[in-house]
Amino acid sequence: MFGYNFDKRSLFILMGVMILLTFVSLGTNNIIISILTLPGVIIAISFHEFAHAFAADRLGDRTPRNQGRLTINPSAHLDPVGMVVLLFAKIGWGKPVQINPNNFTTKSKEKGEAIVAIAGPLMNFLLAIVFTIIFYILSIVDGSAVFEMMTSTQIPGMSFMALITLVVYYAIIVNIGLGVFNLIPIPPLDGSKIFLRLLPYKAQRWIDQNETMIYMIFLLLCFTRILGIITGPVIMFIGNGIFWLIGTLFSLFI
Repeated sequence: MFGYNFDKRSLFILMGVMILLTFVSLGTNNIIISILTLPGVIIAISFHEFAHAFAADRLGDRTPRNQGRLTINPSAHLDPVGMVVLLFAKIGWGKPVQINPNNFTTKSKEKGEAIVAIAGPLMNFLLAIVFTIIFYILSIVDGSAVFEMMTSTQIPGMSFMALITLVVYYAIIVNIGLGVFNLIPIPPLDGSKIFLRLLPYKAQRWIDQNETMIYMIFLLLCFTRILGIITGPVIMFIGNGIFWLIGTLFSLFI
């Protein structure tokens, strides 16, 4: 996600209320799950935003480089709101990467923006593949840990290898979730830079004028997990496809 600014005070108040409500509804097991999801969240957001910065830099815009965004250092990319949403709802975003399309070497500014936008989700899908490979390697090293991870109903008491495998599994889901979620064609998500420009001018103008309202509504939908329910089947479909692909390759060569 990149290029949007909002009333952060209002957002942080809303976020705080929603976090409190979320914690009240969580049990011990779910709180531990959120903690184990944290490494995947940090990696997913850092690489996602780095991909935006890298794509813009390659297209001739040095704005991200000058702002210190051409790095995978999490401190440069983590957004408090997006991180919390991703941690609890498994969908979210990082600190927006600011770009200047006027610096692009592409003939079309819109095309350049679309390339920068798609780079983030593509990076997450690539990371999901990498973590799936790691998951299969762990299953070869210690198959019992994978079985324990898949069959245990309570995380406390699981073996160290089972916990590591679980962290990797959550990293897969988080990366797929972040990639899919950011392709939704509404501001401030990446999909808006890819798909919204296909809409009539009046529709584009209305959306541009009501970004803050749309953002607040979409944030509410995130915390109530309505968007998670909508994107869930897509995430599951892509996840199953990646597991099938990597599993097939492993069966051929190992």
